[in-house]
Amino acid sequence: MEARRIAYATGEMPYAQGAVCAAVEPKAFPLRVEQWFKGNARDLPWRRRRTAYGTVVSEFMLQQTQVVRVCDAWQQFLRRFPTISSLARAPEQDVLAAWAGLGYYRRARHLHAASKAMVALHRGHVPRARHELEALPGIGPYCAGAIASIAFGKREAIVDGNVARVIMRVHGRAVNLTKSTGKRWVWRRAQQYVDAADDPSCANEGLMELGATICTPRLPRCEECPLSALCRARRMGSQQRIPAVRSAPKRMRVHRAAILAESAGWMAQCILPPRGLWARLPFPPMEESGRRLSAAMLAARLGIHKSALRCCGSFVFQTSHREVHFVVWRMDARVAQRLRHAGRDGWFWCPVRSVTKAPSTGAVRQILQCGGRLSRSV
Repeated sequence: MEARRIAYATGEMPYAQGAVCAAVEPKAFPLRVEQWFKGNARDLPWRRRRTAYGTVVSEFMLQQTQVVRVCDAWQQFLRRFPTISSLARAPEQDVLAAWAGLGYYRRARHLHAASKAMVALHRGHVPRARHELEALPGIGPYCAGAIASIAFGKREAIVDGNVARVIMRVHGRAVNLTKSTGKRWVWRRAQQYVDAADDPSCANEGLMELGATICTPRLPRCEECPLSALCRARRMGSQQRIPAVRSAPKRMRVHRAAILAESAGWMAQCILPPRGLWARLPFPPMEESGRRLSAAMLAARLGIHKSALRCCGSFVFQTSHREVHFVVWRMDARVAQRLRHAGRDGWFWCPVRSVTKAPSTGAVRQILQCGGRLSRSV
């Protein structure tokens, strides 16, 4: 009986026609994923030499960012901040600069704050217990479970979009993850899965990998899936309907006028408010409105004559929730010089070279491109 169970679980013996979903023995699901992952895991830098700190950084970076973009960024970040203590000691602007290109800078601030908490509360080490991980800034239930299981081999469940999709398809059930009942159902199945695993680290990481590479939202490659014999959705032909496709929320439209003000080799900058899009990041001075500002309207806000402003370009920058319409204005150098000497509130002045050479967000790079300050190829 034991030999047959292992043969079923590892795929060496096909399941009978009716042996799907509820009929599958508890260990079949994780055992198949573990064996598949050992032979099919992508070569990712944080997997080559596993450390708890490296796992934390990778989990923060992988939130809402594609793996291909994270690979180089993760290696560069670890070279810049090789330990938790070095990250905790670093100025925030250095951390944000090292995060450049990944977007969602709030994650960088949370990681920075978490490193300080680990130094203060855990002697510069990553805590092993889930409740201690969840107490750190920026770490929720999924991230805590991923770190605890992958870095320390703990039997902790994880549920992200990839994991939820695989679980729902295997069980043939499209639950609504915006409802508490749906969340509880998926988290219970995820905990049952990891409890039955031989190696929680391999099982959890393998489940995420399977969802990211094989059991994808559209056009899942069922013929290559190690769970095909277990999958109720495949049996019913409902892979494309599970989970139910929800319409993407409509992006909020925002208008911003960016001002390129230069005076004798210096460029005006400002720090955005502590909350909202690009919070606390340096940008050229900006004015936000519900509609596009004309030269006269913008000049009135700045307290200058409209002839001191020249439009030099526009672009639309999309985020997950916003559609930001930028118009870039260049200010007359003499007016900029007057504002510089007067010390305009909220503006500070940096050497032009330091602004154009510093790592920056995609929006800032496009603003500078419109003003002819960066090559179009940047």
